Amino acid sequence: MSWIPAKQFGDYPFYLRWFFRRQARKYGRTLSPSWLWGRLPGHFGGMLLLLGLFQRKAFPVDAALRSLVSARVAQLNGCAFCVDLNAYNLLHATGSSAKAEAVGSWQDSDLYSERERVALDYAEAMTDTQRRVGPEHVALLRQQFDDHEIVALTAWISFQNMSAKFNSALGAEESGLCPWLGARDQPEDTVTSLTPISTRPCHAGRNPAQIHRRWRRRVSPAYAETRSQPWRLRPRDVCG
Repeated sequence: MSWIPAKQFGDYPFYLRWFFRRQARKYGRTLSPSWLWGRLPGHFGGMLLLLGLFQRKAFPVDAALRSLVSARVAQLNGCAFCVDLNAYNLLHATGSSAKAEAVGSWQDSDLYSERERVALDYAEAMTDTQRRVGPEHVALLRQQFDDHEIVALTAWISFQNMSAKFNSALGAEESGLCPWLGARDQPEDTVTSLTPISTRPCHAGRNPAQIHRRWRRRVSPAYAETRSQPWRLRPRDVCG
């Protein structure tokens, strides 16, 4: 449970109520940080605008790499909500849960490309207060990224650190998109690992994009009539 309770739905501005409903159609529920950020409507709007710019196709860092480094940043910050959401986003971008499961021990895994390894090491150096970014990191980055991409990657990691620290500090609860045992539920000396609650693969043979069909049916009854059977897929069904 979040330390700060949500306000009454009607107490939020009308445009945030619209956003909450739209988010619920996508994920099956309004995400916990949205209720928290909703207490600062102007700031929340600015953050969503920035997030939208990060998520544009023209952004130099692709969605899969953004989700991968975000999952690692979330672990290091002890943000269970962020681990849950970014594991889901990584699954959505790659179609596999393998990298999300192994990201806590990426140094010992063969799943990651050299570009991903460099990005993960850089994300750790930026996030871990016991480390500092040095010339050696920049040298490695320039072997895999151009200067424009390095700036974009740095901006994204910084944004994720802000978000993860906010969610962790206020106890934003997981949304059950991908049921992991997040860092918050583990001893401090094991915070670097991600352990799936279920041994069932997160993707479970289904495409996360199918989630939206259920909500399209709810919004448009005409859509349901085109289906021979009711669609009952929930977001958590995708991930076990």
